[in-house]
Amino acid sequence: MKQAIKDKSSGNRSFFSFVLYFLKNRILYPFCKPSEGKLQRLQEKIAYRFKEIRLLKMALKHRSYTHASGEQAVESNERLEFLGDAVLGLVVGEYLYQRFPHRREGELSQLKSHLVSKAILSEKAAEIGLDGYLFLSGPEVLSNREGRASIITDAFEALIGAIYLDGGLDAARRFLRRQLLSASGNFTLPREHPNFKSMLLEYSQAKGKGSPHYVLKAQEGPDHQKLFTVEVFILKEKLGRGKGHSKKEAEQAAAREALEKLGILRRDQRHEKEDLEDFSE
Repeated sequence: MKQAIKDKSSGNRSFFSFVLYFLKNRILYPFCKPSEGKLQRLQEKIAYRFKEIRLLKMALKHRSYTHASGEQAVESNERLEFLGDAVLGLVVGEYLYQRFPHRREGELSQLKSHLVSKAILSEKAAEIGLDGYLFLSGPEVLSNREGRASIITDAFEALIGAIYLDGGLDAARRFLRRQLLSASGNFTLPREHPNFKSMLLEYSQAKGKGSPHYVLKAQEGPDHQKLFTVEVFILKEKLGRGKGHSKKEAEQAAAREALEKLGILRRDQRHEKEDLEDFSE
C-alpha cells in the first residue's frame, strides 16, 4: 500500500514536472525557428549558398533548441563553433602574416587577438543580422543583452565552421575576407590602451638584453589622487621616465618614452600607416 502511494506520488511529480517544462519551453518561452525563406535570405546576405543546408541549420542551432525539441546534443552548433574557431584563427593569422610584413610576432598576435575578439565578432554578426536567424528555445529567446551577444558570436564562429565543411578552406577564406577583413579600420588596435611595456620587453629580449627594469622614483599627492613617477632601465641604462595616477600607468608612460627614444615607436607607426594605405588601394 505504502509502495503504491509512493509510486503514485512519484508519478504525479513527474507529470507536474513535464507540465512545468512544457509551459516554460513551449508557451512562456516559445521556439524561435527561422523559416526556409529566411535561411535563403541569410545565404544571399553572406554571398554563400550551401550545398548541404543541414550544415547551415546546425550552425544556427543553440543547444537550448536541441534540448527543448528533443534532438541530440550533437545537433547543436557547439561542435561547429569549435571547428569555426580554428578556421578563423588560421585564416586571420595567414592574412596578417601576408598583409603586414613589417610587423613583429608580438604585434601580429595583438592584431589577431583584436580581430577574433568577441567584440569584433559580435559587431560582424550584427551586420548580417545573424540574431534573426537563430534556432532558440526557452529563456535564451529573451535572454539579457550580454548573454544573447555571446550566443550570436558563437553562432558566427559555427557559421564559419559550416562554410568550411560545405565548401572547403577557400570558401571560408572568401567569407572571412568579405565579412571580417575587408575594412581597414579593423587593423588599427585600440589606441586608448596600447601595451608599450610588452613592446619594450619584446625589443629588449630580442636584443639579448633581458627584461626592462622599472623603478619607482616618487609618489606625490594625497592618497585619493597620488601621482607616481617611474623610470625604466635596460642593462642599467635609463631609457624612459613616466608619470601616472597608478604605477601601471606610470610604467606604460616610461615604456613609451623609451620606445620613442629608441626610435621603435615612430618606425612602427610609419610602417602601420604604409601598410594601411596599401590595403585601402
